[in-house]
Amino acid sequence: MLYIHGFNSSPLSVKAVQTRDYLAANHPGVGFYCPQLKTNSRGAIEQLENLMAHHAGQENSPEQENSLEQENSRWLLIGSSLGGYFAHYLAEKYALPAVLINPAVKPYQLLKEYPSEQTNPYTGEVYWIGTGEIDALKALESNISLKNNYLVMLQTGDEVLNYRQAAAKYQDCHLHIHNGGDHSFVGYQDTLPDIMQFFQLPLPVR
Repeated sequence: MLYIHGFNSSPLSVKAVQTRDYLAANHPGVGFYCPQLKTNSRGAIEQLENLMAHHAGQENSPEQENSLEQENSRWLLIGSSLGGYFAHYLAEKYALPAVLINPAVKPYQLLKEYPSEQTNPYTGEVYWIGTGEIDALKALESNISLKNNYLVMLQTGDEVLNYRQAAAKYQDCHLHIHNGGDHSFVGYQDTLPDIMQFFQLPLPVR
């Protein structure tokens, strides 16, 4: 499973940690990956694709081919906010299932309004958003070819993104709209069983 964090976020974000811990407790055979993304979109996508290729090669090695620890050898994508935009791109390119949490639909428009100098609060990294980054983000915009590959979860109280944009784009997909909440997606932990069911992972044995 590949969890893709959002803008100015990190693998230490609440949702990333909750996902990791839930998998460890309920689906220990599913590997969890959540890299600290590079701050430019081209670099982030290259980083994610390299990670996917590297670990897919490991999973297909003879030593692991018949491992009972592997519940699912497919890549399963979860993306939050800008990570949802990246997850959509990868899902389309590689025909993978993806869960999108309050996803950005047109981040290149939103980031035009942001200060050019940014600091990631988790890492302390200072970087700049220029026109090249805006253009690179726009180049990643993708249509939907496999609507059943997406579970999209929105909260109407999102104070950063207008949930209606995502609701319109993903209206023909598996779409869950929750009243209230905020951009962080309040109660995310409670949705994890539904997310695992969408990914067709077996119910945990109690």
